[in-house]
Amino acid sequence: MEDSSSIFDKLLEEDGIFENKEILRPSYTPNRLPHRSKQVNEIARILVPALKGETPSNILIYGKTGTGKTVAVKHVGRELEKKGEELNVDCSVIYLNCKVVDTQYRALAHIARHFDKDVPLTGWPTDQVYHELKDALDDRKKVATIMLDEIDRIIGKSGDDILYNLSRINSDLERSKVSIIGISNDLKFTEVLDPRIKSSLGEEDIIFPPYNADQLRDILQQRAERAIKEGAINSEVIPLCAAFAAQEHGDARRALDLLRVSGELAEKNGEEIRPEHVRKAQEKIELDRVLEVVRTLPTQSKVVLLAIVKHQECDRNTLTTGEVYEMYKKLARKIDIETLTQRRITDLISELDMLGIINAVVVSKGRYGRTKEISMNMSIDEIQNVLLTDYRLQNLKDYCPSTQTKL
Repeated sequence: MEDSSSIFDKLLEEDGIFENKEILRPSYTPNRLPHRSKQVNEIARILVPALKGETPSNILIYGKTGTGKTVAVKHVGRELEKKGEELNVDCSVIYLNCKVVDTQYRALAHIARHFDKDVPLTGWPTDQVYHELKDALDDRKKVATIMLDEIDRIIGKSGDDILYNLSRINSDLERSKVSIIGISNDLKFTEVLDPRIKSSLGEEDIIFPPYNADQLRDILQQRAERAIKEGAINSEVIPLCAAFAAQEHGDARRALDLLRVSGELAEKNGEEIRPEHVRKAQEKIELDRVLEVVRTLPTQSKVVLLAIVKHQECDRNTLTTGEVYEMYKKLARKIDIETLTQRRITDLISELDMLGIINAVVVSKGRYGRTKEISMNMSIDEIQNVLLTDYRLQNLKDYCPSTQTKL
């Protein structure tokens, strides 16, 4: 049998097209941010008091996905810590993604652990975690900047208690100071906040506008120079990636993903990156996006979608809202979950249509009224495979609702 280590040796010896693929990931923070100097300088202006041992104003940063909010804030935070070291001023920057750290307990514990406090992931009263954090901050004189990315996620899930505690923490500290940077895609998320929190949190607002195609091209060009080997990319590729992403509300993340996935497709075939790879990458990313949406649907929506998939699998014809509802009821009973009303199921079908997962067209049945004819927009096998990763649906794998028998 061939030595398994030689398999990797051969792959490592292959001459790929990437110098450093990580540079094409949205999480990478470059040293220079094209077309964001105004916003970067504004954030730096607000945070510079930290270098004097003073409390910076809190900031709320808004903008659509892929407009450079996170990368700009991380860039300024990195420079702040670096300058603090030069001036012997303790400027600590803590970054939290509230999609992951999505409760008040987790957020406070995460910050406390940043300062070497041994706080468990669960189990303590929140007040105890808060006091541990306060003690950790006051352990030595410092100015801490806490960055809450996707701040609206934690508010939507856990309310504004976390912001209440963080906004009042300065009054409880003796030696240290805290400022907050909230980052959000939702311009209206502050409407649900207590007015006092809203007032203290939103001392400074910064808006990040979408990029246009020319700006996206500059961003991709800057990254590609270090990420992709010379001569491995066709001259039409970067303008095409930029044009596609500009249609998606100027989303730089989308542009970077397009270029990276195009490179992966080209590298697999031992070719330079060409426009046809970009078009294939566009299809792949869109499919991956929809599958991820399916993966995160609520259970009831998953059951409705699985009812549609099962009908297509067993019958292959378009179906009506009423037929979906009958199938949904059988599946819901099979896995012992609450059966919703037909009106609610109609709403869930409309939501699936809006997400682009299915196609639901209203048709007239004459004197019988109107209904929706429903069909799948995507491969039923791929959708079903994703749905069946949910343990609650796994025993429906071979179930055909139209016959009540095993397939």
